[in-house]
Amino acid sequence: MRNLAKFLIVGVFAVIATTGNRASVVRAQAPAPAPAAPPPAQAPQTPGGQPTFRLSVDLVTSDVIVRDQRNDQFVADLKPEEFEIYEDGVKQELISLVLTHGGRVYNQLTPPPAPVQEGIILPTNRPTNDAAGRVFLIFIDDLHLDFRSTPRTRELIKKMLKLLIHEGDMFGVVTTGYSSISEQLTYDRQVLDSLISKVTGGGLKAKEIIEGMQSSQGPTELRHRAHVAFSTAYDLMKNLEKLQNRRKAVIYISSGYDFNPFEQSRLEEQARRMGLTDSSGDGTGSGQSAVDQLMTDPFVRNQQSSQMLAEADLVRELAELTRAANRANATMYTIDPRGLVAGQDLDDEVPTQEWNAYVRDTQDSLRVLAEETGGIAVVNQNDFDKALKRIDNETSDYYVLGYYSSNPDPLKRRRKVEIKTTRANLSVWSRGEYTLRPLPPADQR
Repeated sequence: MRNLAKFLIVGVFAVIATTGNRASVVRAQAPAPAPAAPPPAQAPQTPGGQPTFRLSVDLVTSDVIVRDQRNDQFVADLKPEEFEIYEDGVKQELISLVLTHGGRVYNQLTPPPAPVQEGIILPTNRPTNDAAGRVFLIFIDDLHLDFRSTPRTRELIKKMLKLLIHEGDMFGVVTTGYSSISEQLTYDRQVLDSLISKVTGGGLKAKEIIEGMQSSQGPTELRHRAHVAFSTAYDLMKNLEKLQNRRKAVIYISSGYDFNPFEQSRLEEQARRMGLTDSSGDGTGSGQSAVDQLMTDPFVRNQQSSQMLAEADLVRELAELTRAANRANATMYTIDPRGLVAGQDLDDEVPTQEWNAYVRDTQDSLRVLAEETGGIAVVNQNDFDKALKRIDNETSDYYVLGYYSSNPDPLKRRRKVEIKTTRANLSVWSRGEYTLRPLPPADQR
């Protein structure tokens, strides 16, 4: 029996696991004698001795809104052959064309199936019948919403249920702060209705910014909150890239960003903490203010020099977010729930000039996010109904065009895109550019 046991052979077991409409085969075998160490892998060589590199190309999609110049009505009868796409001046081949008209989806040109990869057997994808014509992502940056704006924000969401999000629309809700809301994409409008009472603003007041901890980059807590907001929005944009052939509208609710607000008031507060007071001098005008005395400290001067780059840091953060949104073919519609800002409240205790500069800079940041992604900025106005109706119109009628870029140069990160129609008397709106994804750290070395 012992001799017989030496000749037993372990069988081969196959486990077939099916998830959704995908199937994968996992095989387990008896261990075999370890072979000799293989030689190090080398890049495949061409007959001329040069290595061959493979480059994968993603499908580039872009929203297109076509209107008749004579009556400003959406044109819904364009055919694939009537569109022309140019990337950096080179004409591209149209691969896919999806029309959404009145919320109904019409797939006029389907992209070819992806090439089969070795070692993986996948069934043919079946078309879905419940695909949403519109996708909304409601991004509530409650870290930058003042608590006093909470009632207006909740009222805004109620109006969105009435004027913007209709039956059959897919939507998701994400917050950045204390509201702690993270709702996956769903069709159930009652979900949004139940979340309204949870939305609460937790932004910093002007006094908290002035008296808070300062660093070489400005108010520490303010920069941390901005980093949380931008990183959260950036991750959402990357996830939206997986959703194809749909116009993705991001309703971005925030009071905006300013990385160096109330600069003079913060200096005065720092001088007060150091016990500095205005010196009267000898009556000849040679006295120094507390801030001037503070600026004689070289460390304070170096800190102020670093904070002069705060505006450049904000521009860089906004640019990264808008690039990610354009790669995902997502349009941002920014809304400031403060509405028409007439002036600061009595408990803000900041000079009017500094307050006006703060409001202007925060509103400009929201304008940049909207304009660079093809949306609109609803700032410094109280008529939210009109703005929501306009967003509803822009997200109900559109084309989504897709193509594979013929430019194989991976170093050409920024691509200019122009979309035209061969039919006369039509105005075409589309994104003017997109950027490639950043290279992974392994490829950057």
